[in-house]
Amino acid sequence: MNHFLIDAHLDLSMNAVEWNRDLRQSIEHLRDREAGLTDKPDRGKGVVSFEALRNGNIGLVVATQIARYVAPGNPLSGWHSAEQAWAHTQAQRAWYAEMERVGELKAITDRSSLDSHVDGWTPQRPIGYILSLEGADSLVTLDHLEIAYQYGLRAIGPAHYGPGRYAQGTDATGGMTPIGRALLKAMERLNIILDATHLCDDSFWEALTHFHGPVWASHNNCRALVPHHRQFSDDQIKELIQRGAVIGGVLDAWMLVPHWVRGKSTPRQMNCNLERLIDHYDHICQLAGNSLHIGIGSDLDGAFGKEQCPYDLETITDLQKISTLLSQRGYTEQDIQNVMHGNWLRFLRKAWA
Repeated sequence: MNHFLIDAHLDLSMNAVEWNRDLRQSIEHLRDREAGLTDKPDRGKGVVSFEALRNGNIGLVVATQIARYVAPGNPLSGWHSAEQAWAHTQAQRAWYAEMERVGELKAITDRSSLDSHVDGWTPQRPIGYILSLEGADSLVTLDHLEIAYQYGLRAIGPAHYGPGRYAQGTDATGGMTPIGRALLKAMERLNIILDATHLCDDSFWEALTHFHGPVWASHNNCRALVPHHRQFSDDQIKELIQRGAVIGGVLDAWMLVPHWVRGKSTPRQMNCNLERLIDHYDHICQLAGNSLHIGIGSDLDGAFGKEQCPYDLETITDLQKISTLLSQRGYTEQDIQNVMHGNWLRFLRKAWA
C-alpha cells in the first residue's frame, strides 16, 4: 500500500538556488550533471527530485528558506549582513513562485488550502508545500516578518547552527536574544508555528517558556540513542509531547547511529538503515505512550546525499518503506497512518483552525 506521505523538512530551494539542481529533472539526470564536481560533499549523490517525490506519493512537504548571518569571527559559512541573508531568501522565494507558475508546486497557507489539497491529491497534481524559515537571521527587522507572513511563511526555527541574531543554535549555548523574545511574541500574534529544531538547550527551554502558540520539531531524533546536543533529551521530548508537538524523524546518518565520523563512516559499515529511524520512533512512542507525536522530517539532500543516508534508501521515494518497517515492529495500520501523514495533518488542522 502506497500511503499518502508528508515530509516536514526539505531544503528544496537551497538545492535549486545554491546547489544549482533543477529538481524537475530525474535523479539520474541530476547525478549525471554533477559527475566530477567536488565543491559540495554530496555532488552526484542527491536523492530528491519532484519525480521521486511523486513516485513516493509524497504530496505535501514543509519546504525551507535558509540563509545564515555570520558575525566577524564566526567560522561558519553565511552572509555578512542580515540584509544579504534576506536577499538570498528572496531568491529562494522567487524559485518557489516560479515552480508554482509551471505547475510543480502549490503553496499551502491555511486550513482551506490544506484540506482542498489533501482531498484532491494525486501524484499528477502539484506538490503542496508549506513555507518554513530555517534560522531567523535573515529577518532584518520584525517588519520583515510581516512581509514574509504575507507571502506565505508559516513556520520558523529561530536558530540553525551556531550563534544567531534571535537565538542560539546547534553547537552554541545561551538563551534567546532581546529581539528573539520579540520575535516569539510576533510569531504568536501571527500564528506562525515555532520549529524547536536546532535550538540549543538554553534557547529551547526559554523559547518554550515564552511562546504559547503551536510548536513542532520538523527534523529531530533522540539524544538517548545518539548522544549529541543536536538531538532532543528525554525531558525535551516530554515537554514537546505535553505541548502537542509532532517530531519529524530525520535521516541524516550521524543522527541515526552513534559514533558516525563525517566523511569517513559509511552507511553499511555503521549498519545505518531505515530500521534505525524506527528505533528513534520507538523511543518517542514509549515516552508518549502512543504514536501521536512522530512523523517524517527527512532533511534528505540537506547538504548530504547517499553517502550519509540509510543504505536502503536510493531516493526519497523509499520513504514508503517506513510503513512496512513499522508494521514489522508491531505498529497498527492506524499507527502507520499517523506517522506517514496523520499526525502532521492533525497538528496543522488544529493550528490553523
